[in-house]
Amino acid sequence: MVQKIIFACVHNAGRSQMAAAFFNQLADHSKAEAVSAGTEPGLRVHPEVLSAMQEVGIDLSDAKPQKLTQELAEGASLLITMGCGDKCPYVPSLRRDDWPLRDPKGLSQAEVRSIRDEIKARVQNLLEAESVGH
Repeated sequence: MVQKIIFACVHNAGRSQMAAAFFNQLADHSKAEAVSAGTEPGLRVHPEVLSAMQEVGIDLSDAKPQKLTQELAEGASLLITMGCGDKCPYVPSLRRDDWPLRDPKGLSQAEVRSIRDEIKARVQNLLEAESVGH
């Protein structure tokens, strides 16, 4: 059975999009997949996030923020929130972890790159911990 991981934040326009993209790029698709969502989805992925991800060969231009619903959470085994405090999504019965990451919206490109690289490192650690990497 394929393990489903949800990366979630408030607007689903930055951190959770980057985390899901890295996870899906690096995971063994026969073992795991990731989706990203938010409690109050934005209209689009932040431009500074699109740019930072393009630098590492990941195109998020077609990614659309989506609402975290019970249907979306169905069958998931883990919810990872992105340091959004009390506004973070919560899904009863899901194992949960929180990554305390800054929101990249409006930050300089250097700061967004730093957040991107931290997210990639955290995703790589998660893949090893869950035994779902290549």
